[in-house]
Amino acid sequence: MTEVVCGVIKDADGRILTCRRGEGRHLGGLWEFPGGKVETGESPEVALARELEEELGVAVDVGEKLAAAVEWTDGEVSIRLSAYWCGISQGEPVALEHAEIRWCDFPELVGLEWAEADLPFVRELGG
Repeated sequence: MTEVVCGVIKDADGRILTCRRGEGRHLGGLWEFPGGKVETGESPEVALARELEEELGVAVDVGEKLAAAVEWTDGEVSIRLSAYWCGISQGEPVALEHAEIRWCDFPELVGLEWAEADLPFVRELGG
């Protein structure tokens, strides 16, 4: 099972950053929180900071871990996904690896078509 981390990034207006996976990729067209795989020897926090710099071109401060814990598989991919609150410390997010990025308030979040593994985090944000 692959260890994966994602970041829940909130702006000054309380909106959350979401990312849409590119068509032609695994789970293409679905929305997710940005992040990626934890490499050997990395802590989840270091991996998340690295992934967000690679995917969005921003430096972040990684904060508290969300309570939800997700183990997910579709038969092709098996992941254990953890999410952390993050704050941007430098830069403005750019869609370097996603088809689209969008700042959303909670009602908008609920209306997006999410990758299944991210849904527990969306629900936690609403609770």
